Amino acid sequence: MGNPVRWGIMGTGGIAGAFAADLALTDSGTVVAVGSRSQASADAFADRLGIERRHASYEDLATDPDVDAVYAATPHPMHHANALLALHAGKPVLVEKPFTMNADEARELVKVARDNNVFLMEAMWTRFLPGIRRVRELVGTIGDIVTVTADHGQWFAEDAEHRLFAPALGGGALLDLGVYVVSFASMVLGKPDRVVSMIDPAFTGVDGQTSMIFGYDSGAQAVLTCTLRAKSPTRATIVGTDGRIEIDGAFYAPAAVTLTPRDGEPTVIPSVHEGRGLRHQADEVALRLAAGDLESPLMPLDETVSIMETMDAILAQH
Repeated sequence: MGNPVRWGIMGTGGIAGAFAADLALTDSGTVVAVGSRSQASADAFADRLGIERRHASYEDLATDPDVDAVYAATPHPMHHANALLALHAGKPVLVEKPFTMNADEARELVKVARDNNVFLMEAMWTRFLPGIRRVRELVGTIGDIVTVTADHGQWFAEDAEHRLFAPALGGGALLDLGVYVVSFASMVLGKPDRVVSMIDPAFTGVDGQTSMIFGYDSGAQAVLTCTLRAKSPTRATIVGTDGRIEIDGAFYAPAAVTLTPRDGEPTVIPSVHEGRGLRHQADEVALRLAAGDLESPLMPLDETVSIMETMDAILAQH
């Protein structure tokens, strides 16, 4: 793939640190710079991870000549503006999920990327895990898809300042947790033809628990849930006329996969990995940049926009 990609990270939160740590497990790239809204935050992050270049603004990171690609790992409402900074600077961008706050923002990012011939990809890291790549291969062996189920629930103490409860920080179960289950259903079945949701608000008014049913003209259905109120099994299942595929919890991370044919014994595909699993999306970016591609076939930009449209439709029923 040529020289390692020199990454600049926008943001100094938990996912930014996890990405930097996982990148150390691969030779496809390395973190060379970090940008934050304050010099103190950038310095603390850089000191902890041994990063040489540290910037007190996202603008400075986006224009850093030693940065080949930018990972936007800021809070949800900032993804749109931060990605625009990098795109206008001609820098390929990996944007943390959810890609944006809504489909309008997503469409604008995609248009700017395409108008300027700059690579852009949503950091839905689950898509690039070896186990999920295997699931995509196995889907064709279980006949017509009948049902997809997936859940993602985590327990969070009620704290109005926590980003998941704060409306100003893009809080809510759907954008942070539900995006995994919606993206999973999209990967298997595409965009739904019908969307029904039930939403119960958290104490700050953001969606605290959301359940969804997607209907497809093929007759398939997806049944999905997400919640901030409890730790759920976080499993996923794809049921077809000739068999089923089950992914252990946490399905969105490296996990074992079981294939059970309609008539026959189950086959377990174990998960073999090191790290969090975030390095695989970095490898994908490096691969696409080396090939001169402007997006990834594993997480196409049109599908990212479609997922945001679906989540808009879910929240519209709130």
